[in-house]
Amino acid sequence: MSAKAPIDFYFDFSSPYGYIAATRIDEIAARHGREVTWRPMLLGVVFKTTGMGPLPSVPMKGEYSLRDFARSARLMNVPFAMPAKFPFNAVTPSRVFYWLQDRDASLARRFAKAAFAAAFPGQKDITSAETCADIAANLGAKREEALAAPNDPAVKEKLRVAVEAAVANKVFGSPFIVVDGEPFWGADRLDQVERWLKTGGW
Repeated sequence: MSAKAPIDFYFDFSSPYGYIAATRIDEIAARHGREVTWRPMLLGVVFKTTGMGPLPSVPMKGEYSLRDFARSARLMNVPFAMPAKFPFNAVTPSRVFYWLQDRDASLARRFAKAAFAAAFPGQKDITSAETCADIAANLGAKREEALAAPNDPAVKEKLRVAVEAAVANKVFGSPFIVVDGEPFWGADRLDQVERWLKTGGW
C-alpha cells in the first residue's frame, strides 16, 4: 500500500483560530496514520484577493469574534489570552518558520507551536525579530542566525512563494486544512477533519 498523503495545514500566526487548531492538528493526524505539512501564510495577502478583512474590524462580527475566540479556546481546553496588539502582522514569525524548515522540519513545527503559545496565552510580541529569535534559540537554533533570517532575501522569497501558492490553492482563511483534496476552514471543523480521516469521507 502507498503511504497516505500528508494533511496540509495552512495558518496565519496572527489567527486565534489558527492557534487553537495548531494545538490539535498533529494529534488528530497521528491517530489516523497521517503526517501534517505546516504551511504558514499571510491573511493580509489573502484579504486583498477575497475583499475580506480581520474579523475584529468587521461591523457586528467584531464583538462576536472576540467572544468566540475565548469561548472556542475554553471549549477545547486551550490556554488563551488576546495579544495586546491585535491583529498583528505575521511576516516575521512566518519567515523564521520557513528559514527553520529548510534546516529541520520538526524544529520549524516546534517553533510554530511555541510562537503561537507566546502570542496568545503569553501575550508576547511575535512581530519582533528579537522575540522570534529567542523562541528559536530556546528550541536549539542559533539565535544570531534566527535574528537575521527575516531579512534574508532567500527567506523572503520562500514566504512570498508559499503565500502565492496558498492563494492559488484557494486558501481564504486560517486555519485551512486540506485532507486528500477536501478543504476544511476553521478550528470548529476539526471534528469533521477527524471523521473524514476515519471514514474516508461522506
